[in-house]
Amino acid sequence: MKCARFCVILFGVVLVLPVFVAARTSRSGFFTTSDGVRLHYLEAGSGPALVFVPGWTMPADIWETQLTQFSRSYHVVALDPRSQGESDKPADGNYPERRAQDIKELVDHLKLAPAVLVGWSMGVPELLTYVEQFGTSSVRGLVLVDGLIWDQPNPQMAAAVTSWMHDFQRNRQKSTETFVRSMFKKPQAEDYLRRITKASLKTPTNSAVLLIRNVDRESWTPVLTSLAQARTPVLGIFTTQAKGAADLLRTTIPDARVEIFEDAGHAMFVDDPAQFNGVLESFLKSIAVAPPSTP
Repeated sequence: MKCARFCVILFGVVLVLPVFVAARTSRSGFFTTSDGVRLHYLEAGSGPALVFVPGWTMPADIWETQLTQFSRSYHVVALDPRSQGESDKPADGNYPERRAQDIKELVDHLKLAPAVLVGWSMGVPELLTYVEQFGTSSVRGLVLVDGLIWDQPNPQMAAAVTSWMHDFQRNRQKSTETFVRSMFKKPQAEDYLRRITKASLKTPTNSAVLLIRNVDRESWTPVLTSLAQARTPVLGIFTTQAKGAADLLRTTIPDARVEIFEDAGHAMFVDDPAQFNGVLESFLKSIAVAPPSTP
């Protein structure tokens, strides 16, 4: 159970809201990446761009509550990363650098720059890799939601992930069900949990394992330092289990805003959407471009 909780922090899965809600608030789109992979996204609203990237094995519509609220004032886009949701399931490209390029190609395809990028769980290293590869010229702000970042190798962490991945491959269904249930502090309906599990199982097992294995680097400090030097607005939202990541963000980017959710699970934007949306709205307003003054 300890390993399952750890993996929840690192790789996350969230709730899939009912299909009829998604259909009412957003529209589907597809584009083809430079390596020929067809990716799906949800889109709603108009205004400054706000891009949501989900965690490991999860689809775009996990962000439906956020799509509904923020589409009132923003052009909101949520991506199905490759091998997830309604996007293609290729054997290739399941590593942070290619998936970061997918995000950049989405931003370019929809002409979203400069956009606020919101990444949750595995989406956190993917957004940091985006910055590492492409800089911050297309980024108005960065929101890092409950993903693990570290400043030095952690052999115990690596061993825990390896052990969990062995269990995952031996019994994908059971491991996924356990994993999903460990996501929340607050009770969720059984049909809701089954829906999440079904969505997670769309990602092929070998691809799911590669996605985890490929998040492998000694330290995120150089990327965080580059964000501090660029003075890119950064918001970090973490649960108490990810306190170490929150502390590293505070230390490396002194101007970053960091919020800790004491009473919500890893999927805090589902456990406590009002608090999450309020924190995100406050950040967005703080970095809004002021309109030109009238002579």
